[in-house]
Amino acid sequence: MGTRKKPQDRAADDKRALWYLRKIPLLEGLSPAIVADLVSVVEIREIPRRQVIYLPGDPAQQIYFINGGRVKCSKVTRDGKELTLAYRGAGDMFGELAILGPSPREEMAEAMKNAIITEVPIERFQELLMGDAQLAFRFACLVGERRRQVETKLEHLVFRDVQAKLAALLLELGEEYGVETDEGLQIGLKITHQEMANLIGSTRETISLTLAQFRKQGLLELNGRTVVLLDQSGLSATS
Repeated sequence: MGTRKKPQDRAADDKRALWYLRKIPLLEGLSPAIVADLVSVVEIREIPRRQVIYLPGDPAQQIYFINGGRVKCSKVTRDGKELTLAYRGAGDMFGELAILGPSPREEMAEAMKNAIITEVPIERFQELLMGDAQLAFRFACLVGERRRQVETKLEHLVFRDVQAKLAALLLELGEEYGVETDEGLQIGLKITHQEMANLIGSTRETISLTLAQFRKQGLLELNGRTVVLLDQSGLSATS
C-alpha cells in the first residue's frame, strides 16, 4: 500500500508543477485558470543521464516537455544501428506524434544529461488544442517545421557524401549551440564521434577520420569532445 502524501507535500508538488508549466514556451498564452487545472494531471519526472524514457512499441499516452537537460530522439534499425533524429533541450517538446492517435511509439527517447520533464496526458493535451486555436496553430507550425527538418535530413543522408553531411551537421550545431570565442565558434554541446555518426548515418571511425581531415585543412579545432569551428565559410563550401 502506498504512502499518502501530507497536504503540505502535495502543495509543494503542485507549486513545482505550476512553475515548470509556466516555463514551457508552447504553453505561453494559456489562461492562469487552464494552467492551474493542468497541475492536477501532469507529472514532473527527473530522468537520470542515459535512462530511456520510452522505446519503440511503447504506448503513446503522453506528450513531453523538457524543463532541464537534454533528450535524444532516435530510431534503431533491425540490425541494431541507431539513427539520431534530433536532440531536444530545455523548453522543447517531444513525443508529439502521440497526438495523431493511439498507435505505439516508433522512436526511442533517451536522456543524454540528467533531465527534468513534464508529462501531459495526451487526452488532456488534445482537449487543450481543440479549445485554443492559437495553441493549435503554434503546435501545427512546430510539427510542420520538424517534418521539414526530417525531410532535409533524409535528403542529406541519401544524396550527400560523408564530408558534406558532417560539415552541414557541424554548421547546424554551431548555429544552435555556438558560443563565439577568440579562437572561433565553439559548439557548446559536448558530443562524441559516435553521436555524430548516429546523426548522419555513418560510423565512428569515418567521423574520426573526417574530423582529422577537417582539422588538417584548418576548418576546425578539436579539444576532447569540444569542437571549435575556425572556418565556417570553408565548411559551408564543403557542405
